Amino acid sequence: MTPERLARLTRLRHALHQIPEVSGAEEKTAAMVAGYLRQQNPDQLLTGLGGHGVAAVYEGREDGPRVVIRCELDGLPIEELSDQPYRSTHPGRGHLCGHDGHMAMVAALAEDLSARRPAKGRVVLLFQPAEETGKGAAAVIADPAFPQIAPDYAFSLHNLPGLAVGQVALCSGAANCASRGMRIKLTGKTSHAAAPQDGVSPAGAIARLLPGLVALGSGGSLGPEFALVTLTHARLGEATFGIAPGEAEVWATLRTVTDARMGQLITAATKLAEQVCAAEGLELAVEFDDVFDACSNHPEAVEVLRTAAAAAGCPVQMQELPQRWSEDFGQFARGAKAAMFWLGSGEAQPQLHNPDYDFPDAAIPAGAGIFLHAIRELLG
Repeated sequence: MTPERLARLTRLRHALHQIPEVSGAEEKTAAMVAGYLRQQNPDQLLTGLGGHGVAAVYEGREDGPRVVIRCELDGLPIEELSDQPYRSTHPGRGHLCGHDGHMAMVAALAEDLSARRPAKGRVVLLFQPAEETGKGAAAVIADPAFPQIAPDYAFSLHNLPGLAVGQVALCSGAANCASRGMRIKLTGKTSHAAAPQDGVSPAGAIARLLPGLVALGSGGSLGPEFALVTLTHARLGEATFGIAPGEAEVWATLRTVTDARMGQLITAATKLAEQVCAAEGLELAVEFDDVFDACSNHPEAVEVLRTAAAAAGCPVQMQELPQRWSEDFGQFARGAKAAMFWLGSGEAQPQLHNPDYDFPDAAIPAGAGIFLHAIRELLG
């Protein structure tokens, strides 16, 4: 990639970095992406996919497989800590997961495909909404326009702090854990703080639930039986001294390597909540949100990426264990040969979702190059 081209894509990345929008609210981001893609003369440009999703389609001269390259539009509801001139202009919002860099890489592919269409098949550059909540991929797939772009092969990446810039990590099989947020609502009866015996307090239930949930999933090795329960929020009554509480909430994230183990963990956590509430005389409501299925890499798609990374001059580490964090990209694997790779964003880089995280522009050529080589290998 020439310095001039990298500078152009870096300017795009910085412009996107300044306008982070949370899942489901990516209107400005989608408009900027669509404007850039129009300049690259796609054969078709779809907008409004599953919300604010955007897809640029490039047609080959002959019939062939359909290849989807997917990146993400959304930022995070976290205040960015940065003195960069391109820091976020949206208070309380930040591109602190590197999705702005992912978009710049896929925008580079639009430039390449505009200059030279694939020999066969069809390439779809998909800018997906709402990855951070786990709702975006499912919404795109449910969109009436999705059959036009449904893939035979699907590829994606995520940048990975702790790995040298431009280095690739890749695994076959389990790639990202399943996870979901569990919201437990406990309802009793308030009373005056001077007469707690006249109410039904959830305090005892919370005291039992917090250690009980953690005991159901204490982590361990990332094998088929791996289970982790992380307590993320707890609230008891109102912030006052005069009322004995009558309601409470406990939030926890459940995490497993496999979907089957997730089903077992959900059953166990729900049963625990039911038993505790019955013993304490409380009403119980359980809700789930931020639902991510396990993400698995298809071996044929993995081999395409490994070959592409070598052609792009990027060293590859083959790994046996998946990442603990989750990805909704796995939704696309249900009807396609799909794989995600991890691209190093620096050995001293802050962790993803940290307020001082910033995607390294030097990684743009590597990611774009790997994707392009994968496309050329499959479609010419």
